[in-house]
Amino acid sequence: MDKKKRVAISIGDLNGIGLELAIINHKEISEFLEPTYFIDNKMLVQGAELLNLEIPSDFKIVETFCNYFQITPAETSSESGTYSFISFQKAVNFVKDGFADFVMTLPINKEAWSLAGIEFKGHTDYLRSEFQQDAIMLMGVPKMYVALFTEHIPYSEVPKKLTSENLTTFMRNLLKSIPNLEKVAVLGLNPHSGDNGVLGNEESIIIESVNLINKEIGKDIFSLPLVPDIAFTKHIREQYNFYLAMYHDQGLIPLKTLYFDEVVNISLNLPIQRVSVGHGTAFNIAYKKNRVLNSQSYLNALNFQF
Repeated sequence: MDKKKRVAISIGDLNGIGLELAIINHKEISEFLEPTYFIDNKMLVQGAELLNLEIPSDFKIVETFCNYFQITPAETSSESGTYSFISFQKAVNFVKDGFADFVMTLPINKEAWSLAGIEFKGHTDYLRSEFQQDAIMLMGVPKMYVALFTEHIPYSEVPKKLTSENLTTFMRNLLKSIPNLEKVAVLGLNPHSGDNGVLGNEESIIIESVNLINKEIGKDIFSLPLVPDIAFTKHIREQYNFYLAMYHDQGLIPLKTLYFDEVVNISLNLPIQRVSVGHGTAFNIAYKKNRVLNSQSYLNALNFQF
C-alpha cells in the first residue's frame, strides 16, 4: 500500500467556513492523507460547539499558542486575522521542517490581516517574502488553468509591472513549475489586444516577451496576445487549457463563472507545495444552519496533482 502523504492544514479565518470544512471532511480526507490542523484546542472546541459538530477522535492538531478570542461568525476582526496568519506561518514551517509533505490553506480574510497589522496581502504574498522567490498564483481545474501575471494589486499598477523582463521571467518560471506544458493562451492587456496600438501599446511588450521565450525554448508554447473578450469562448477553450492572464479579474472572472465550486488555488515556483481552495471565507453562510456547505474545492485541492 502506498504511504499516505502528510498535509499541514492552516485553519484560515475562524469567523468563516474554514473550520467547518476541516471537521466535516476529516474522515474522507483521512482515507488518503495524514492531516495535521493548526489550531489550538480551546478554539477548536469553541468552533465545534458553535457549529454543533463533534470533533473527530483522530483530529490531530498543533497548538499555535495564539491568544484565545471569541469567534464572531461573519465578522472581520484583527483577532481572527492574527490567528489565521499565525496558523498559516506554523503550517508552512511544519512543511519546511519536513514534518509534512505539503501545506493546505483554508481561506483568510485580507481585511482582517490588514486590521491585524500584517503587511502581506495574502498567502502568496507571504510565501514570496518567506522564500525570496517569485511565487506564481495558478488557479483552475483540469479543463482550465489560469496563471496570473499580477494578482492583488490595483489595476492602475498593472501596466507598470508589465515589462519584457518581468513577463519573460514569469513565463520561464511557469515552464519550470509545470511538467510537460504544451500550449499557453496569453491574453492581451487592452480591449481588442490594443488594435495595433489604437487602444494601447502594451501588447508590443507581450509580443516581444513571447517571441523571446519561445525562441529560448525552441518551440511555440506561448501564444501571441489573444483578444481577452473572446479568449474564453468555447472555440478557444477547445484549443487551450492553460491561460496566462495579465491581471486578477481578467483571468478569474471567466474561470469562476464556469467552475466556481471546483476551482483550486496552487502556488508555483516555490520549494514547498501549497494548495488552497478557490473561494473565500464565505461570511454570508458561515455558522448558519439549514444550508449545505459545498466542499468540492477543498477536496479538489487536497487531491491536486498535475
